[in-house]
Amino acid sequence: MKVLVVGSGGREHAIVKSLKKSTKVDKIYCAPGNGGISYDAECVEINAMEFEKLADFAQNNSIDLTIIGMDDPLVGGIVDVFEEKGLKVFGPRKNAAIIEGSKSFSKDLMKKYNIPTCGYEVFHSPEEALMYLEGKEFPIVIKADGLALGKGVLICQDLTEAEKAIGSIMLDKQFGDAGNTVVIEDFMTGREVSVLCFCDGSHIIPMTSAQDHKRALDGDKGLNTGGMGTFSPSPFYTPEVQSFCEEKIYQPTIDAMKAEGRDFIGILFVGLMLTPDGPKVLEYNCRFGDPEAQVVLPRMKNDIIDVIEACIEGSLDKIDLKFTDNAAVCVVLASDGYPVNYEKGKEIKGLEAFEEKTDYYCFHAGTKLNDGKIVTNGGRVLGITALGSDLTEARKKAYDATEWVSFDNKYMRHDIGKAIDEA
Repeated sequence: MKVLVVGSGGREHAIVKSLKKSTKVDKIYCAPGNGGISYDAECVEINAMEFEKLADFAQNNSIDLTIIGMDDPLVGGIVDVFEEKGLKVFGPRKNAAIIEGSKSFSKDLMKKYNIPTCGYEVFHSPEEALMYLEGKEFPIVIKADGLALGKGVLICQDLTEAEKAIGSIMLDKQFGDAGNTVVIEDFMTGREVSVLCFCDGSHIIPMTSAQDHKRALDGDKGLNTGGMGTFSPSPFYTPEVQSFCEEKIYQPTIDAMKAEGRDFIGILFVGLMLTPDGPKVLEYNCRFGDPEAQVVLPRMKNDIIDVIEACIEGSLDKIDLKFTDNAAVCVVLASDGYPVNYEKGKEIKGLEAFEEKTDYYCFHAGTKLNDGKIVTNGGRVLGITALGSDLTEARKKAYDATEWVSFDNKYMRHDIGKAIDEA
């Protein structure tokens, strides 16, 4: 079969790599793709937000399945466009992707259906938000309601920081229209865990757990980024925690969406906080996480096509989802200055070291092919992933592998997975 993947980052490269393992896939396209993806799939110069062009490409090239990797096109309704043309596509429709597209929607959904989360309030004007903040305890969390490339969450330690956050989000429009509404949440403490789940509208199957590192600097300091690294599984996601989440969070979320007439078919990303009062939902996403996909998909035993088709056909309950009994760690190599200012166009050397290695992956996030050379083309450049018998071994192998590649202004955190040592 022919498969089209929509997106251009490390997540999409991880999906492409999984598709290459499938015995059912003959040809892979990726739109628009990136420099590294071009070695594993045929890249198509169509932007992820050009829905009609993408659908026409799928029709004209007899694409059997399209997988949407990115949040923006899903929230924008790309799945609806494909389905209207009779094309098979994997991802939630627009009315279901709102679970990520609007944080206020997802929080209200959790409140209505008694899904564990923290206390919150929603505000549409800066004046109301500022009045509310005057009586609150700190720290507190302020979130832009809409999509903000993973950066629209600000943790404020005092009223001065909170007032500044409201100004930058709602007045200065740091995140554009995503900040027209804000959600102000009580601060939760505990271990963070990410769980990606396959969904067919009625059934939900969680994948193996992962933990992301969002802050730019070591020690969880600096600005929020799209993710500086991740590991899987989380040693804090015990069988007891999983059982609680399946009963109180995962299935209730799918049931709630169905009850609202928003059947969720695709990948539901559940961000959890393991608080002293039990697991609670931090956030939902409507697609594979990035860089969570880079440590979860390499550990999946199933043919990804079998699972995706079961989601689309409503037969996910017939799938026995399995993962290897090992561990994976991904360290993101970024351009120094990310997520604010950074240079592009730096040649990347040493990529051949990853060829034909089974325990190592080099997922391309921000790269492009320029005159036969791979050069940097974004803030997050590469995701270096290694598999090991346990997390400690995988972490050592991943950091060793980061030395195989070089480019000017290469930057990374040095404490990805450090929580492993504290488990």
